[in-house]
Formats: sequence, structure tokens, C-alpha cells
Amino acid sequence: MAVPKRKTTPSKRNMRRSHHALSPAAFQECPNCGELKRPHNMCDACGHYNGREIIAPED
Repeated sequence: MAVPKRKTTPSKRNMRRSHHALSPAAFQECPNCGELKRPHNMCDACGHYNGREIIAPED
């Protein structure tokens, strides 16, 4: 079984974890209604995607 020879220093440990940070969520403005939506997803506010109405909006 592999066992470390020496204790890993906090610097080395943190350098290894430098890629673990969460990236902020991306949002775009819907061209139809102007609400913020995730890219490549249907707009929850108006039900449009790629210039077409996919789902009728609930009033």
C-alpha cells in the first residue's frame, strides 16, 4: 500500500487544489423577453429557445 514518506506541506496541498474552485454560473439575456437565462437552455420566463416558442408561458 502506498504511504507518503513525508507530510505534505500546506503550500503543496493548496497548489494541488488550485483547480478545485467553482466557476461562476454563466447567464445570458434572453433576446425575446430580456430575462437572464442559462446559455443553450430554454428561457423559463417566456418559454422561447433559438427564436421559437417551445412552451406557452404560464400566466
